[in-house]
Amino acid sequence: MKIKVHKVMLGRVGTNCYFVINQETKEVLIFDSADRADVIVGIIEKDELQPRAILLTHGHFDHIMAVNILAEKYKIPVYAHEDEAELLKDSNMNASAKVGTAVSVLPTNLLKGGEKLTIAGIAMKVLYTPGHTKGGVCYYIPEAKKVISGDTLFADSIGRTDLPTGNYSTLLQSIRTKLFALEDSTEVLPGHGEATTIGHEKKYNPFVN
Repeated sequence: MKIKVHKVMLGRVGTNCYFVINQETKEVLIFDSADRADVIVGIIEKDELQPRAILLTHGHFDHIMAVNILAEKYKIPVYAHEDEAELLKDSNMNASAKVGTAVSVLPTNLLKGGEKLTIAGIAMKVLYTPGHTKGGVCYYIPEAKKVISGDTLFADSIGRTDLPTGNYSTLLQSIRTKLFALEDSTEVLPGHGEATTIGHEKKYNPFVN
């Protein structure tokens, strides 16, 4: 099977939404369906993709604004960590109310971390990485040698921890014990900005070293 990853940057704070595509079947997993459901639907229809699930790294407004529209349109499940359920549900905690469009998301599949999932033929491991939020997770896709890191780890930076349920020391521990345990060559696909590698961040990230 060939896996293709397509990134589209959406919304007012430039959030990365990732399409992970099984090229043999045209099935697609959508990671962090940010704002602009219309753009996401346009890509799905143009490329004749078949959505199979939405997987969330965490519940902040800029990562979830299109979730309900897409989940309803395509009748697909929404995955998130069980510790993120409160933040996803509460439009004040997830800050969607503060930006003018209150959004409440009720995940259909709650994760604990450590799961090995296979959806649409795409195998991945759920890494529980709290810190940016209490229920933050990253998704490691071994066949593609990529990890979708949400707002846990960025190129030469880390996620902020001053929002509800954030914790700085917990975030650093998550990065060091979960993400830095991956091979140095693993490509990191963050929630904002450009891709990086685990090896680069181990060596140069000023927040972790």
